Amino acid sequence: MTETELQHTCARLQDFIDRHPRLFVLTGAGISTESGIPDYRDHQGNWKRQPPVDHHDFVGNPGCRQRFWARSLAGWPLMAAARPNDAHQGLARLEQRQRIELLVTQNVDGLHQQAGHTNVLDLHGRSDRVICLGCGQRYARDSIQQRLSRDNPHYDGQPAAAAPDGDADLEMDFSAFRVHDCERCGGILKPDVVFFGDQVPRQRVTEALAALERADAMLVVGSSLMVYSGFRFCRQAAALGKPVAALNLGRTRADALLALKLEAPASPVLGRLSARTSNPL
Repeated sequence: MTETELQHTCARLQDFIDRHPRLFVLTGAGISTESGIPDYRDHQGNWKRQPPVDHHDFVGNPGCRQRFWARSLAGWPLMAAARPNDAHQGLARLEQRQRIELLVTQNVDGLHQQAGHTNVLDLHGRSDRVICLGCGQRYARDSIQQRLSRDNPHYDGQPAAAAPDGDADLEMDFSAFRVHDCERCGGILKPDVVFFGDQVPRQRVTEALAALERADAMLVVGSSLMVYSGFRFCRQAAALGKPVAALNLGRTRADALLALKLEAPASPVLGRLSARTSNPL
């Protein structure tokens, strides 16, 4: 993107924000790629790799859990080391200036909170937490990483390319991998995130929809909206007569609903834009 194109993109988004001072913001994987976390889809919204693990396969298949946790052992260090980029910081500054009603993120990386954003709804949960599906006990992901590393020395340190959300492209025999169960009840441990094939908790959806009703407009950042859990908010915004803008590289599922579409990387636009966005009157 040239400097002229960047300035033009910033000006168009600035105008949208000036006309709609209270935003409902939805972010996706594209906002975190500049923090080193890979995304799932290409510019056409197609999968770049095999879809993530399915919830029912994870729960019902011990071999699936072995494969998942072995790959997560290799991929978690990248997630743990990721830091917010200019897009996360820019949105946090917009919140500080009272321009954001609620930020809903489809990401599970916690980077919005690291950037200082306080009013965040983690639609799909957080990967830095692990939950027992039996009793609900929660564990810090780092503590599970230490246990997995200690008990699986043959798998620890295996070279693997990073994949989205703490996964890794690792293929080997996982049959000897030791998976840990809950220390309290012996139940299945799972990252505290919504896997494919599972449902977003209704309370989160209700909270997000209430914020959307209070907002003046919706801004989508870095999401193709191919997953219905995010797309539903665009449909609801349209039903409420609220304009929707998207800052995203490539096609989105909601293109026909958008009042403004900006095909640009999020970091340079939001980093520059928020530096000159004033408080609402």
